[in-house]
Amino acid sequence: MSNIGPLVDSAWLAAHLGDPGLRVIDFRWQDGQPGRSGYEAGHIPGAVFVDLEADGLSAHQAGSGRHPLPEQKAFETAMREAGVNRDAVVIAYDDQNGFTACRLWWMLRYFGHGAVAVLDNGLVGWPGPLETGWHTAPPGDFVAGEPRTSTKLDYEGVRELPGHSILLDARGPARYRGESEPTDPKAGHIPGAFSAPWGGNLDDAGRFKSPDELRRRFGDLGVTDGSHVVAYCGSGVSACVNLLALELAALPGARLYPGSWSDWSTRSDAPVATGDETPRPAARSK
Repeated sequence: MSNIGPLVDSAWLAAHLGDPGLRVIDFRWQDGQPGRSGYEAGHIPGAVFVDLEADGLSAHQAGSGRHPLPEQKAFETAMREAGVNRDAVVIAYDDQNGFTACRLWWMLRYFGHGAVAVLDNGLVGWPGPLETGWHTAPPGDFVAGEPRTSTKLDYEGVRELPGHSILLDARGPARYRGESEPTDPKAGHIPGAFSAPWGGNLDDAGRFKSPDELRRRFGDLGVTDGSHVVAYCGSGVSACVNLLALELAALPGARLYPGSWSDWSTRSDAPVATGDETPRPAARSK
């Protein structure tokens, strides 16, 4: 079971729900609203709730976007409090088809814990009964490894990307084009970035598309090698859906810009583009 990932379905989880080495984490969150009330109203049996913003999973520091990555010790503490052991298999889910669960998947791997997967279709696709109220787990002995800094880029790193790099913007098309911006100080996108809304990785039922479909999707954006890709969104959360989809498509190695638009748009020296940019695969796949 330690070779799991990056995705499991509800049938797999139902079959393994009672396994002693499994820890299920409810990671729902939306637009600054923690999912605690939704969790208490109904969650997968045995799942513990972890809050993206209140449980040490976002550093509270200025100048790095709305959801900066936590420090190593803070992440370790949060996972121990969630009952995660060093040898645990972690399944993350939310109520938005992976919108936030993929961020926890990415962070666990960033801190060296590879035994983690996202529940495909999340709570929506769970066929079994739900528990209500609050569930806690005994403290775990999780150990956060040294951050895998090669899997992310900061603002300066994005500014210095070579020309063959491909930036993928996971926000909705209207925000990408600069037609609306409900949260951050400027509207638009990073110049040269292509629009790749995170929901485009899902089928009509809210499940991840097949690897072949995902390869075609990213191929249309000029992606032939995941190591040339940098993913961003509003604050480094939904971009992780694209990162997971790239792995499903056998295009691993993409990096995250954690600060994303919430970092870029606050900087006076950062250029901003609006409208659409047309992928040119032949010119960008060197």
